Amino acid sequence: MLGLWMRMVTIPNQSSVAKAFQEFDEDGRMKPSPYYDRVVDVMEELVKFTWLTRDLSDHLTDRYSERRESAAALEARVNLKQAV
Repeated sequence: MLGLWMRMVTIPNQSSVAKAFQEFDEDGRMKPSPYYDRVVDVMEELVKFTWLTRDLSDHLTDRYSERRESAAALEARVNLKQAV
């Protein structure tokens, strides 16, 4: 939910690694395991969503409520009602 609120690309996939300190080798790489496979799946999905939405940020972050507020702020600033 926080990612959506911050207008970040969010994916409907997630993963967690129980006892993560046990899942890495001496070189800092994650050991082969079902956890590793799941993390790779999540990262692949994130990359795919990023490629799909890369050039669409203006469209994806455009919200009616903010356009409406901006129009109200503009109207107040230029005072259109008083000029008529």
